[in-house]
Amino acid sequence: MYVVTAAAAGERAGCLVGFASQCSIHPPRFVVWLSTANRTYRVARNASHLGVHLLRRQDRSLAELFGGETGDRTDKFARVPWHPEHAGTPVLDGACAWFVGRVEDRLEGGDHVGFLLAPVAEARAVAGEPTLLSLADVVDLTPGHPA
Repeated sequence: MYVVTAAAAGERAGCLVGFASQCSIHPPRFVVWLSTANRTYRVARNASHLGVHLLRRQDRSLAELFGGETGDRTDKFARVPWHPEHAGTPVLDGACAWFVGRVEDRLEGGDHVGFLLAPVAEARAVAGEPTLLSLADVVDLTPGHPA
């Protein structure tokens, strides 16, 4: 599971994402799929960069905030430490690793749109091999965005 963040036109947004994958080695590329019902998608449509954050199993509270609340009603970034990176992309200070990717393309995929990203900045915040948060850890979350 990942938290994806975006900033555009003076707005910030972020959501929990389960559909994401590395999709090229040379050049390095990664794709994240955002639900078209999600506020993060609406902000990301106009963003030049997106932030992609890995969470540890112990970071469930971040998953609950970014997966169980909607930015239409809640300023998620007022509740967590973060800093701006490329093009103002919000980066969550509590993530165990993150990268910011330049949006190279958008791919229609039914009720989700894929954002093809070219990494431009990255950081690993914790040493070792943490146990990452998986779908099994958050399957009980009720999505925060409207249906």
